[in-house]
Amino acid sequence: MAFAPKPGCPMCGIVASAADHAPGQSPRSPSGPDTPAQPEILWRDENFTAYREKVHPVSSNGHIIIAFNLHVPSIYTLSSSDLPLLVNVRNLGRRLLSVSSPPSSPLFSPANSSAPSAPLQHAESQFRIGFITPPFKDNKIPITDHLHTHAYLAPADLLGWWRGVAYGPLAWYAIDDLIAEIRESVSNNRVKSGHDNRINAPIDMVPEAGARTGAANGDEYTASSLAISDVEDGLASPSPSSNRISSASSSSGHLPHLHV
Repeated sequence: MAFAPKPGCPMCGIVASAADHAPGQSPRSPSGPDTPAQPEILWRDENFTAYREKVHPVSSNGHIIIAFNLHVPSIYTLSSSDLPLLVNVRNLGRRLLSVSSPPSSPLFSPANSSAPSAPLQHAESQFRIGFITPPFKDNKIPITDHLHTHAYLAPADLLGWWRGVAYGPLAWYAIDDLIAEIRESVSNNRVKSGHDNRINAPIDMVPEAGARTGAANGDEYTASSLAISDVEDGLASPSPSSNRISSASSSSGHLPHLHV
């Protein structure tokens, strides 16, 4: 199976353990120096597992890690068809950071791909949601081959100078910029990636915008998505191989080269 769990991967262990535990429980993680200890699961659905980073947060205001359930090695595996997934990650990160819930009652929603509902209580500029791009890594959370998103509220007041490199402009790839650059690569809509005035552009109101690509004659060459269908939508879950992206997929649907 493509992107199957990798033996010894701490993130795969957290994802697997989260699926077996009831709301409010902290799954037992494999022990080791590279393993986040006893994570507090905030969210679990078919595609993502989110937990609070309690051991080495970068911000005293909140730090959440959203891991892909599949063992996806990096953002370079994503294609334009995964834009709805990235939009879901961004929205989920914002909602989880905004929800005020006691640690004893974390949000947990198996078999539900919708983000928890709560008003955003923070300024747009406070949200930091994105990826640390290889070869850089957070030396306190040194997992580099299982795709995960960091979501925290600025300022990053708990960073040391060395970790600051991983969360700085050299290594940090904001999810809004990633979404915008993929859309720019597959459409004629210039959405101004990397610029403040791109936020809340009309194209951002359509989660699937740019996800499908094709030729002028109507032929479609969109790559398969990583997304697993929500069974509550009445859609049959795809087979393990039918909705995965091969690393050898055609470049027409692949992510543009990233500048880090």
